[in-house]
Amino acid sequence: MTTEPMPLAGRDAELALLDGLLADLVADAAGRPAVLDITGEAGIGKSRLTHELCRRAADAGATVLRGRATEYERHIPFQPFTDAFADLDPAVPASFPAAEVAPVLTGAARRADRFGLHRATAALLAHAATAPLVMVLDDLHWADPASLELLDHLVRHPPRARVLIAVARRERQSPAPLTATLQRGTDSRAVRRTVLGPLDEQACLERLAPGLDREEAVRLFAASEGNPLYLLALLQAHREGAPVSRLSTTGLGALLLDELTPLGAGQRRLVEVVAALGDHATPALLAPVTGRTPADLAADLAELTRRDLLRPGPHGRLTLRHPVLRSLVHDGTDPWLRTETHRLAAAALARAGAPPAERAHHAERSLSGWDPETADVLVRAAEQAAHTAPASCAHWLGVVLRHLPHTPDRAVRRRDLMLRRARALGACGELRASRDLLHQVIAMPDPAFEAPGDGLVEGAVEDAVERAVERAGGSRVSAVVLCAVMERHLGRYSEAVALLRRELHRTDPAPSPADQVALGLELGSSAPHDTSYPTVRADMARTLAVARSLGDEVGVAGALAVAALGEAYEGETADADRYARQAAALVDSLPDDDLTGLCEQLARLGWAEAFLERFADAERHADRGLTIARRTGQLALLPHLLLCKAHVHVQICRPVSAVELADEAEDIARGIGSDELLAFVLGTKAHAMVAACPPGDPRPLAVAEEAVAAAGLGVNWWASIARCMLGYAALTAGDPARAREAVLHAGGPDLRRLQPSMRPLFLEILVTASLALGEVDAAKDWARRAHEEAERLGLPVQRASALRSGAHIPLGLGDSRAAAELFVAAAEESTRSGALFWEAFSLLLGAPLLAAAPDGPRQGRAAWQRGRRVAAAGGSAMLTGLADAVGPAVAEAADGPERRLAELTTREREIAGLVAEGLTSPAIAARLCLSRRTVETHVSRIYRKTGVSSRAALAALIAARPPGTAFSG
Repeated sequence: MTTEPMPLAGRDAELALLDGLLADLVADAAGRPAVLDITGEAGIGKSRLTHELCRRAADAGATVLRGRATEYERHIPFQPFTDAFADLDPAVPASFPAAEVAPVLTGAARRADRFGLHRATAALLAHAATAPLVMVLDDLHWADPASLELLDHLVRHPPRARVLIAVARRERQSPAPLTATLQRGTDSRAVRRTVLGPLDEQACLERLAPGLDREEAVRLFAASEGNPLYLLALLQAHREGAPVSRLSTTGLGALLLDELTPLGAGQRRLVEVVAALGDHATPALLAPVTGRTPADLAADLAELTRRDLLRPGPHGRLTLRHPVLRSLVHDGTDPWLRTETHRLAAAALARAGAPPAERAHHAERSLSGWDPETADVLVRAAEQAAHTAPASCAHWLGVVLRHLPHTPDRAVRRRDLMLRRARALGACGELRASRDLLHQVIAMPDPAFEAPGDGLVEGAVEDAVERAVERAGGSRVSAVVLCAVMERHLGRYSEAVALLRRELHRTDPAPSPADQVALGLELGSSAPHDTSYPTVRADMARTLAVARSLGDEVGVAGALAVAALGEAYEGETADADRYARQAAALVDSLPDDDLTGLCEQLARLGWAEAFLERFADAERHADRGLTIARRTGQLALLPHLLLCKAHVHVQICRPVSAVELADEAEDIARGIGSDELLAFVLGTKAHAMVAACPPGDPRPLAVAEEAVAAAGLGVNWWASIARCMLGYAALTAGDPARAREAVLHAGGPDLRRLQPSMRPLFLEILVTASLALGEVDAAKDWARRAHEEAERLGLPVQRASALRSGAHIPLGLGDSRAAAELFVAAAEESTRSGALFWEAFSLLLGAPLLAAAPDGPRQGRAAWQRGRRVAAAGGSAMLTGLADAVGPAVAEAADGPERRLAELTTREREIAGLVAEGLTSPAIAARLCLSRRTVETHVSRIYRKTGVSSRAALAALIAARPPGTAFSG
């Protein structure tokens, strides 16, 4: 078969699509897709089409990076991306903080935040795109989970540069996460999809078999069913003399394997070794694996290349011509010989100093029984992948556990490895598998102390030895606590609480005081998510007392933080403030290293302070928690910290950064796979987007709808928040009926499920929606309740919300003066806590009402200017849109005095000025030498022209003129 790429027969439409995408990429056209999804069955021409894309992109001056996933290396993290980045000009990563992307760029291990790694990879692509850049990822149906997670990020957050990512995959073999990622991208227009079907008979035969007898060509085409790979194999076999009748029934596999028949034993062995090694096959590695010298291999490699069985790749690598051929050869190789190939490859890579992740693939495939050294390679590879590729970590630990002997002397080691694997499974979203494995750990009998023995060697046993010397219950409690976390993420709060309470009341053996603290903190963490804090208040008091008796400052700080959030959520402001201040004082006195295990409690402290409207303290503690969590790899805790900071940024009118923080939290929540957490993340994101997006933008409502969908039938805190945010987004989108329905659903009977410390804000939605629907009595009831709740809380933002609710009632009844006064009071309350967003919102609602009052134009203009300035400085498109909407009314009202006064005659202006000075009609008559009746007549005309009805109103009208404006003359 020829080494030249086969002609692209019958693909005119697809080629036109490529040309259009490249033209848009070069022009950086608005709305162009970031990803091209090419699907089709094996051999249909996906790789050929991507080859043509690469050729045309290079001709257009684009940078081209090409990588490929491989069938038998599915657990090597980021393989297709690493393969693609190998084509990058070395000067590009040299001018970029390459350490941030080392696991993707070179496969080198690095303890990194895997979601930060995703963002850094997107930044690297943007950095590399000084010219248009095309990255092609072939055979992505075989990609490792870490690569799929990275692609998901790039689809949802495309690099801000001229970058096109083309993926080629088999639809039926694509894993569900890949299909879902690309489908979501198609729906959002970030992805353009093309499906390759069978070739057209006439166009295909004209290009591929121009000299063949027409009847024979048609029969071969029919046998190929329009698949170009199969057709080319049939044509090649036919040229070598095989009868068409046999070729029609032979099958693709037999046709391709027929090519191996003429090979000598050494050449066939080389083909088998390359099939086993995959993209790692190089002459330097083939020599030790085959036991032949490079010089001896040269002739056979040249012959196999000439036959187009082997093809050279970048960096001296060799691959078989097509993945289908590799699969056939690999599966047809003797299993023992295949195992020996991988053993020799692993040994050669070890001598060459290859990283554990690269060696792990071969170590796994060479492991047929318990081998401590091979197991050590897998454990070290798992450790290095734990933070950036937890699915690979879990897989390799699973391989070790399958081979680890079930003997009493290895029980501690088995428990430790199971615990590590459970953590990795939880991190990659396999929450149920993690929980099930943890149940196994909890059910295991307490193992006796075990020395390292002949098990895992050196660094791989350090953690196991530490655990072995601990009291046996330590790892059990770790498993119980981690299992409760998994249950929480799955929304199974009752199960989590029951598990923790059972362990706390265990008597054989009873949990140690230190274990009681760990279990108590996790028990308290079930509130307020699903458990009412009052039901665990006594447990938290005991936990706090035990921690204090131990002198455990970290435990004390954690218990205080949990108590602070619990009381803050319930609206017990005084108790919450006391606990929060005590926790903050202790946390602030401790070094970061002491707080490594306290990141979740730092998030709780931050949220408590946010609900108490101490926004600076909340952001400070959230930032500290983020720093520690990122450094120590506690990625599951990042969303809670990020959302706390996002909530604060909405309050202080920085909604754009709030959306960015929520975006990062969303990436992590999707990676963890918790619908519960995702509902809270998306609810918070919708809140931020309402503030960040201009009026009428459909995106906030769409995000809120997804939040509610993720919450499902849940009735807990996060589900309630998601539905309230749906109500908020629906109200701003102009759908008051849906807004009211969402909040009522969120609150349940008597609105008891609405967060007590934020009920006034949620009630404001009901007030506004009810008035819009003409339900004045209902609005009055909600406004009255909002006032009562806000007075109980004593929190400025909540009081401001209640004041706005109160303002809407007289506004609806036509009393604009009373409404204006309440909006001004709401702005003043918001200012007390630094809630700039609500201050500006209140001012902008009140500005046109103030301006319309006879004595208020100057106040109205000042309120509007302050609100507009805050909105612009914070980047709130919602508030700037509101300012623009009310601006004309404010301006008209503010200009009114000058316009009305301008209609007065010179004498009338003179008299109006004297009235404003407080002179009576007789006094004016005496000063101007006019009769009293003449003065009274002028005053009546002045009233009629200016629209006022009293001397006081006329004086206020004149006083409302802009300072320095001349009046008379």
